[in-house]
Amino acid sequence: MAILVNIDVPDLEAGIAFYTRAFGLTVKRHLGGQAAELAGWPVPVFLLKKAAGSIGAAGSKRSYQRHWTPVHLDVVVADIEGAVSRAAGAGAQIEQDVQTAAWGKIAVLADPFGHGLCLIQFLNRGYDELAGPPP
Repeated sequence: MAILVNIDVPDLEAGIAFYTRAFGLTVKRHLGGQAAELAGWPVPVFLLKKAAGSIGAAGSKRSYQRHWTPVHLDVVVADIEGAVSRAAGAGAQIEQDVQTAAWGKIAVLADPFGHGLCLIQFLNRGYDELAGPPP
C-alpha cells in the first residue's frame, strides 16, 4: 500500500512554481502537460491541472476560492518561522501566525489556489505530549 498526494491547480506552471519555492520540492517528471510529479517529501506529490468550474468529486464544481477540507496537508518542518517566510514569499496567505502548544508550533496557511495547509514544528515529545508523561 502507498499514499500519494494529489493537488488540483488551475495553472500547472504556477503550481509548480509555488510548491518548489515554498517547500523545496523538485519536478520529477511532467505528465502530458496536465500533471507533474514532484519529489522531496516522503510521499509523491502530483499537481493536476484542473480548470475552475470543472466537475470534481460528487459532481461539485471546482473552485479555487479559499476553502478547507477535513483532509488537508500538515507539513512538518524543522524551522517553522523560516518555513512560513518561504511559503509566504512563494505566494501563500498566512491565516494564523505561529502558535505554540506543548506538542509544538503550528501556522495555518492557504496556498495560492485556496487549499488550506498547516506548517508544524514538533517540540518536546511531539504529539506524545498529549498522552501524558512517559512511562
